[in-house]
This record gives sequence, C-alpha cells and structure tokens, in this order.
Amino acid sequence: MKKLLILFSILMVSVNFSGQSMKQILQPVDYVDPLMGTTFSRWMLFPGVAMPFGMVKLSPDNQRKGWKAGYEYKIHNIAGFSHLHSWTMGGLLTMPTTGPLMIVPGPEDNPDLGYRSRISHSNETAQAGYYQVYLEDYKINAELTSTTRAGFQRYTFPKSNSARVLIDLKIPTEYNYEIFEAKITKVSDTVIEGYSVQQSLRGANYNEFTLHFVMRFNKPFTTFNGWMREDIIENVDEIYLIFGDDDIGAFVTFDTEAGEQILVQSGISLVSIDQARLNLRTELDPFNWDFDAVVANSQETWNQLLGSIQIEGGEKTDYKKFYTNMYRAYASRTIWSDVNGKYVDMYEKVQQLKDSGDVVYGGDAFWNTFWNLNQLWTLQHPEVANSWVKSLLEIYDKGGWLPKGPTGIEYSSIMVASHEIPLMVSAYQKGIRNYDVNKAYTAMRHNQMEQGKPHPGGGLVGNRNLESYLKYGYVPTEDGPTSNTLEYAYDDWTVGQMAKALGNESDYKTFTKRAFNYKNVFNKAEGYVWMKNADGTWEPDFSPYGHSVFLGAGFVEGNAWQYTWFVPHDQQGLLNQLGRETYISRLEEGFEKSLPHRFNSENLDENGLVGVGILPINHGNQPNMEAAYLFNYAGAPWLTQKWVREIMYGFYGDSIDAWPGDEDQGQMGAWYVMSAMGLFEMDGGASLNPIYEIGSPIFEKVTIQLDSNYYPGGTFVIEAKDVSRENKYIQSAKLNGKKLSKPWFYHSELVGGGKLELKMGSKPNKKWGSNPEDAPPSMSSLLSKAEIDTIMAYDKFAEDMAAWNKAMKAYYYHKKENF
Repeated sequence: MKKLLILFSILMVSVNFSGQSMKQILQPVDYVDPLMGTTFSRWMLFPGVAMPFGMVKLSPDNQRKGWKAGYEYKIHNIAGFSHLHSWTMGGLLTMPTTGPLMIVPGPEDNPDLGYRSRISHSNETAQAGYYQVYLEDYKINAELTSTTRAGFQRYTFPKSNSARVLIDLKIPTEYNYEIFEAKITKVSDTVIEGYSVQQSLRGANYNEFTLHFVMRFNKPFTTFNGWMREDIIENVDEIYLIFGDDDIGAFVTFDTEAGEQILVQSGISLVSIDQARLNLRTELDPFNWDFDAVVANSQETWNQLLGSIQIEGGEKTDYKKFYTNMYRAYASRTIWSDVNGKYVDMYEKVQQLKDSGDVVYGGDAFWNTFWNLNQLWTLQHPEVANSWVKSLLEIYDKGGWLPKGPTGIEYSSIMVASHEIPLMVSAYQKGIRNYDVNKAYTAMRHNQMEQGKPHPGGGLVGNRNLESYLKYGYVPTEDGPTSNTLEYAYDDWTVGQMAKALGNESDYKTFTKRAFNYKNVFNKAEGYVWMKNADGTWEPDFSPYGHSVFLGAGFVEGNAWQYTWFVPHDQQGLLNQLGRETYISRLEEGFEKSLPHRFNSENLDENGLVGVGILPINHGNQPNMEAAYLFNYAGAPWLTQKWVREIMYGFYGDSIDAWPGDEDQGQMGAWYVMSAMGLFEMDGGASLNPIYEIGSPIFEKVTIQLDSNYYPGGTFVIEAKDVSRENKYIQSAKLNGKKLSKPWFYHSELVGGGKLELKMGSKPNKKWGSNPEDAPPSMSSLLSKAEIDTIMAYDKFAEDMAAWNKAMKAYYYHKKENF
C-alpha cells in the first residue's frame, strides 16, 4: 500500500457543470460527502475519518447495539467517537465532556441519562479526512482526522474545572462483543496505554482479537481515573478487568480556559502495546501535533487516489455521487498489519511480513465483488488488486486456505463459495502478477478441490457443500442452497481460465466441465433454476420468489428469479436455454415490477431473508447486481442503457439514503463508478482475454490515468457526445477512431490507451449492437460444439488410469526385455 501511494500523481480536475458559465478548478476530494447514506446504514459506513483501507476508522456513534448500529443521521445526539468500524469489529471510544460525570452512553431517546450529547447537523461537517461536530450539552467543538493506524482529535473546550476525556472500552456495535480481559494504565501525566481482549458476537465468535492502544495528550491531565461495572475508581494508575464481560473505562481530567484546545493522539495495533506506540510515533510524530497538517495529508492522499479518474460535464450531484461512491470503494475494508509489517494470524500468533511495505487486509466476504470492486480496483489502481492478492496468499501461507473474508485476519464462515478466487484470476488475466503465480494457482485449486471444514484457528474454510456438488454435479436440496451450485460453477470457470492461461490443459478441461453444472439445476419445465433433490426429482410448489435462506434449502439471500441469471461466465448458454424472447421479456417485466421500489426490497419495509426474496431486481443486495447488463447478451443493448440509467438515478441517491440497502463495504459504490463511466464486466474480468461491456455513461468525458507500472497506454478517454439525463441511448460508437458496432471491447484495448467515442441520443438505436455476433463473448459462444463435447466427455480419473496402465505396460515390457 505504501508503494501504491507513492505511485499516485497529484491530479486536478477541470469541472464544467451544466448551467454554470464559469469553469472552476476543483479537486475530486472536494466532492466526497461521508454523510451520504448514513441513515439505516451498516457499521462499516461511517461519516468519520479514515485513510484508504485505514486501520483507524475514527467516527461518531449514536445507536444501540444490534444490526446496522453505528451512526444514524436521524438521531440528533452522539455518544462518542470510536476507532474501529470494520466488519464485526469495534471498540475504543473517546468522548470529551464537562459537568457531572456519566460513565454510560445512555439511550438514544434520552441523552440526559448518559454521557452522550445533543448535536445539530447545521454544526456538523464531514469530509474525506476531516470530521467536526459541536457537542451542545458540553459546549465542546470536536474535530477528527487520522493516518492509517492513528487517530488525531482536537477538542475545543469552554472554561471549565470539570473538563474530561472519557475512554470507554465496552460500547454498542453492530455485532457486539465480549471482553475477556482489559487494562488501562497511566504511563505519565500525558500518556495512557491499554488493551482489550475481545470476541465478536452475533455469529462472528470466530473473531477473537486484542485491541492495543496508546493515547497521548498535548497537555498534562490533572487526574487519571476509571470505572469498572458501576464502580468509579479515582486517582489511580491502573484500571484492570479480568474474568468478566463488564463495562470498563477511564477518564482524565483537565482545567480549561475558554477556547482552549486539548489534542488527543491515539495509535492502535492488534499485535501489542509497543506496536501501537510504534504506529503512533511513526505516523504522527512527523506532524509535531499539527492537526491541520494531518488533515491536509489525509485529503491529499485521498485526492491522489480519487483523481486518477477525471470527469467532465454533468451535474454537480453527479460529481458528488461519483467521487463519494469511489471513496467508499477504498474506505471500508481494513489494513491490519502494522507499520513494520507485523500482524496477528488466525492462530493468534504474531507474524512478520517479509516486505514491511506489504500489508495484510481484512474485510467482509468477496461475495460477488466480481461485479463491482474487482473491476474498479484492477482498472483504476492495479497495485491495490496486486496488494490484495499478496495479502490473500499471506493468509494462505499461514492457514493453508484462502479466506472468504479475512475478518481481522481470521477465517470466517460468512457467505458462500470462494469468490476471492475471481479477484485473483482477474488480476492475473489483466497482467497484475507481482506475486507467486504458481502459489496463487495452487491455493485457488485447493479451495475448489477440498471439502470445506472448520479451521483449527477458528471459523470455517472452503466450500460447505463441495462434496455433494462434486458427487451429484449440483448441491441437492437435502444438503444446502441450490444457489451454491451456480456460485461454485462460476468459481470453477475462473479456475479453468487460470489453468488455460498457465497451459494446464487437464485442469482447464476439469474445471470447465464443472462450470457447466449450472445447467443441472435449470428446470426446463419451469424455465428457471430450482431446488433439486439428490434423487434427481424437483421440489414441488415452484415459485420464482421466496425461498431465501442463508444455509438451508433455497437461494442464498435471493430467489429463483434472481439466481436464474447467475451465470456470469455463460450468458449465451442461458440464452440458449430460455430463448431470446423469454430472456428479454422476463428481464423487462422484472425491471418494471421493481422500479417503483427503487430496485430495493427494503423499500417494501422488508429487511431480512423475507425481503431479499420478494422482488425480481434487488440491487441493494449482491445476487443480481448484473441484471441491467444482461440485455447486451440478447441483442438489446438499448435496454441495458435504459435500465443502467434507471438504477443510477433511481437507486443511487446523493443524500442520507444514498444506498437504500446495504452498501456493503464499497460494492455498491464501485458498481456506480464503473457504470457512470459506461463500463462493466459480466464475468468479472476473469476470462483469458478480459472484456468490458458498454452501458450508458453519464459524463461528457472520462479520462482514466493508467498505472504505467501495469498498463502501457498512458490514458484512456471515454467521450459521450450530447450525453444528458434524457440522452442515454448510444446512437453510434468508435474505438480509437474505428467504427465499433458491438457493445463491448477488450481490456487490452483499454489499457493500451486510446479513446471510446459514443454518440448519445434520446431515442434508442435498436440496430446498434443488436446482431447475434455483436453479443459479448461467454463460455458457450467461445467454445465450438466439438470442444464442448470433448470437455464434457473428459474424465481426469480415466485419463490418469490410462496413463498408469501405459506406464505399467512399459515397465513390464522393459523388465521382460532386460531379463
């Protein structure tokens, strides 16, 4: 990641908004609004501060514990500012106060019962790298900024002889957690340190970690105090909790003058207190207590990252949405290794990266990131994708398996399939290969060949239903979700493509044969995928909706309607099954039905398993984020253009409800960024020769600055002439000056540099890209019937036995001759 930041060049953006007569020189970071989407949002979508993939995500909290806890814009008070906002992980909250001492946050609807304070959004500011809010009950102005592993807060106090800063280790979070042991120690009258041994809850109890911290103040505090349970302990040097999941915290006191600023710096680490101190000193000492300089550093870093894609034309809200969605794609997941490359593995052992410039990441699962994050990372910042692959291989080295979602560098059992594999394959196919390629292939092959199981370091690894999938060619209803067949088949295809690239013909045939397994759960009588029993019979009472599950019989967070389209690698094969007319009409009907609900089940007041199975198009969840781009495969790209725009303007907002569902750690954001540029990858970019499908860009001009360490072309420009809210349909296209009659082109053509020119209009051109040969390639269109027959007849076991018999015959022949 350090290498990545060095590579970024500082970029300025020339912006010409519609309706404005003057050009303004503005920076991408200026358009980021961290308050977007902060109503009914997840723990990981926070309005506070973080660096790209920052370990410290310092942000206000104001909700009770439970699902979608964290910050709720509609609650007009704040309980404090906590340092962790990563998936399943939270802790270490600070809160400046004055007046009577309170040691609990109190309820949302009655802030007077705790230390929380009322706020007004008119006196709240949220920017990339900077957050500010005025705490009305205490007359304190609180400001936050951060580096990657350290937080920096500036509190402006009133005149008070009861000024204090609270440090609370037991706070409400989305997953909640137990504390097994905790200690807070006074080191001096300006420094405290401590740790909290925690285990996440709500199904994430595989995630055990110790949060270590060092906190220093610019002014000596007058007393160090604390609490355990309900007991307040004053004028001590240590607060220590053991053998009990109880409340524990500390507070330091000051006498302040009006307008006096108390500065607080905090470093954290999962390794040790010494490592937390090292992180703090390494990242903040160079700034010498200059809060504004740290803000400037954070914002410059973000501007460098965001500014590698420049946009022109469009409305101001389009810029805000574009760069805020991009910000979320890089803000939500987490670096868990320290400045010197130390980290804690899944066995709770301290490890050291060979190259301290590398990092180890954590986050939620890669469930369907091939339709969003993978595409953006590999295109915009291939060093990020390379860094992620190296991180996954580091975890594989220590634990023997690739992780679905490395939760604080733990194996998790979250979601299904092994969709970290498509990220790795896409990176390789695009020439992003600064890692051990053979190890990468061995690791992904292992995940697809070995039955998943509990891991001795905690959590589950591999694929839960792989054994039955290999036995039957599908996951029977008795064993697990029908949708896992489709998920596994796609991952098989990606491994097959990697094998093909490496010249491993046997594995290529084996995994490509398995990639056709999606057909085994396609019920031709119903025209949908459906639940199939081990004896080959279909479950009765078919319905395209409902049957949404996590682990049992049915469809993971979706329904039969949505999962019928879940064939990222072989839309031609699905088209052959359905027929073009049914393929198009069913999609259109699904979009029309979902349009009044903003393509999101939560707008039906249904949040949970019931909700995600109600609508055809539920863009607020992963299983059918590809839906609008499916029309490209059926000779109707104008319908892709229509419905992509409907989602961009109907689902995605620019206010507190910007993502009416689950933004999911940058997944919704990355989809928007790619679509706003007019690009998408149905197969996740994992094919031997990756392609981009064309949608409907919203900007007059997009300039992508290509990373010269990976891509040779310098820049790639997308121009959409006459584009507007109404002019969403492509009339004609050119690629590098030559006529383009199909709605796709190769990744190699993009990274080689050049220009895609689109002529836009208000009425669809139903001839452009409509011929069968114009459709984007997929498995069944790339393979001839003879090739498919050969692959489907391939038997690796029979081939190995034939080779063994041949070898044995040769052995006995030579033995006889020699005798």
